[in-house]
Amino acid sequence: MKPASRTLRVFATIAAALAFLTTTGQTFAEPNAKQIFSAQRTAAALPAESLGFYTKGCLAGGAQLAADGPTWQAMRLSRDRHYGHPTTVAFIENLSREAARRGIWPGLLVGDMSQPRGGPMPYGHSSHQIGLDADIWLQPMPTPRLTAAAREDFPFRSVLKKGTFQVDDRIWNARYRDLIKLAAEDSKVQRIFVHPGIKKKLCETSSGDRVWLNKVRPYYGHHEHFHVRLFCQPGSPDCTEQKSTGRGDGCGDLDWWFDVALQPPPPNAKPAKPKPAMTLADLPKQCRAVANAPAMGSSGAMIAATGTKATAASVGLAYAPAGSVPIPTDRPER
Repeated sequence: MKPASRTLRVFATIAAALAFLTTTGQTFAEPNAKQIFSAQRTAAALPAESLGFYTKGCLAGGAQLAADGPTWQAMRLSRDRHYGHPTTVAFIENLSREAARRGIWPGLLVGDMSQPRGGPMPYGHSSHQIGLDADIWLQPMPTPRLTAAAREDFPFRSVLKKGTFQVDDRIWNARYRDLIKLAAEDSKVQRIFVHPGIKKKLCETSSGDRVWLNKVRPYYGHHEHFHVRLFCQPGSPDCTEQKSTGRGDGCGDLDWWFDVALQPPPPNAKPAKPKPAMTLADLPKQCRAVANAPAMGSSGAMIAATGTKATAASVGLAYAPAGSVPIPTDRPER
């Protein structure tokens, strides 16, 4: 057999095999995006950029919020979800400082942000993928400060009356409103998610300029924390903006939440079909490069919002007891 004929026969065999695999569904599976991005332990050594949409994307060149700062403490440290676009990290630091300066709260407890390289998480959130989302607990930072170990299982606290959709006035006071307003008035904030009961309380107790209420959007859950989302930032041309919140304070649109959305489903309602696992092919093509990029920094030190390696002082080592190593526990569901 001539070499050329042999080569053609080999290619024909491969083509036939691929056609068979395609028609029978036996193609090579795309990698599971949750597994890939949740396994990352360092930020990608790339220019800071949010890629894709809040619920389908990744983060290049992420900055890490220090576990402890003068006016904040990061919670659930073992999750490794305190990364974000440098603007997000700077926003949290500034919000906590300004809240303390105004006497609103002495400090913030910061919940989940993003994974080191963003992307989908194995549990807890469908968003938080591009470094522009952050959860702020609806509890002031306590005194004395929490140890790293205590932060693993320090309980969430709802601000709703047990068994209702109404804010508990034994917990709630004007400072909660003032903190959410302070966050909403920042021009970098696109929207803030809160429980419909919290939105209702804000509508009832806010006077004067109510423009900021437009950014505060009711959503399921979110009665133990509020969720801040920033606009796509300069230098992220492939970041997809969310639809505008429009005009008005949004206070006239709450009835549906209480009358329909928050009510139990009919007994004969069919359960929602589970969504297929998100694969790497579902994300922006640049996320492959993000997943494979070298690590940011050689020592695993925290990366400051400026993009430079943080010093011991800047990451707040003076605030965390030296012996407070996180104790492994079952991860909470939120």
